[in-house]
Amino acid sequence: MISKSAIISSISKWNCITLLLGSLFLAAACSPSAPPHPATQSTPTQPAAMPTPGSAAADGTGLVKAAFEGEAKALNGAGASFPAVLYSKWFNEYEKTTGVKVNYQSIGSGGGIKSISDGTVDFGATDGPMTEEQMKLAKSGEIYHVPAALGAVVATYNIPELGNTSIKFSAESLAGIFLGKITKWNDPALATDNPGVNLPNKDMIVVHRSDGSGTTYIWVDYLSNVSSEWKSKVGVGTSVNWPVGLGAKGNEGVAGEVKQNKYSIGYVELIYAVQNKLGVGNVKNKAGKYVEPSLDSVTAAAAGAAQNIAPDLRASIVNADGDGVYPISGFTWLLAYKTQTDKAKATALTRMLWWATHDAQKFNTELGYAPLPNEIVKKAEGQILSITVGGQKAFPHPIG
Repeated sequence: MISKSAIISSISKWNCITLLLGSLFLAAACSPSAPPHPATQSTPTQPAAMPTPGSAAADGTGLVKAAFEGEAKALNGAGASFPAVLYSKWFNEYEKTTGVKVNYQSIGSGGGIKSISDGTVDFGATDGPMTEEQMKLAKSGEIYHVPAALGAVVATYNIPELGNTSIKFSAESLAGIFLGKITKWNDPALATDNPGVNLPNKDMIVVHRSDGSGTTYIWVDYLSNVSSEWKSKVGVGTSVNWPVGLGAKGNEGVAGEVKQNKYSIGYVELIYAVQNKLGVGNVKNKAGKYVEPSLDSVTAAAAGAAQNIAPDLRASIVNADGDGVYPISGFTWLLAYKTQTDKAKATALTRMLWWATHDAQKFNTELGYAPLPNEIVKKAEGQILSITVGGQKAFPHPIG
């Protein structure tokens, strides 16, 4: 298990070693991608050297090593803030490897779904899978969900008196807090979760997302799984009608509000709590164990899904079975159209998506995200290889 201190150490070292990593790590890219907006059709730039066919490793890494003749030199994406820290690292490394600049805007999963559906970006990003209705409304056909990583959504809080003490939360307590039924930190339900902890007699300030958010989707998907009252009164979605609390935009905004408001509680992707030195709760799972959010406990949550996931790779892994499972875990996806219209963009995008699901996975752990299970990577390959442009396979490299 990788501890919060290990993640903090990795983050503190990252800026110092970025240039060195760029020279040490090669990359390999491609995956499904979104059709470019008509106003942003690209033209091929100066041809680059063609990588040597058949030189990839057996696991699919090493296919993308350099620029590729005829590919677009820029891609535009937008969406989830949940993986924004990871994508910043990925796309920096990818530009060093291929010369392709990937511009990514962290605008929330709702914005990512809208942007790809409208065709205003080359790819979207979300932590909450698109609904059937959203899929039908997409302008240019079928959208693929390409898994990128796994992460934990955590209860994060600011209680000065507790220092580094981790608070334990049961499912009932978390549902009660976000339903507005638990309003003080020393509520009997929380005291039961935390014997021996001197919880303060202070009013809670609840913070939630104000924008369409995949982080919200994972959080409320969990609450709906564990609380029939939450399911009936609030439900699941990237945006919901919150019974209580202050709204903030993005994981960054929620973490910022919690940091500046004593006795507040919110939910964010793990790395945002760690970076802001906020408290992180341990959550009681389906097996009755209070589990710390970590790479191991998130990976454990994905283990079952890897075997039984739907062919379109949309899946929920909240409240999964297993003693070591952290129950508020989820996938984050890159969104791309199956049928492309711009060959240069399609080549660049499928190469980037391949690299993201293969070579880029080595960067996940240092930033607090769990790498994809091998079974999921293999299924993502099938999506990438079936993306077409002009009736032909968009991915330019031979496989096998």
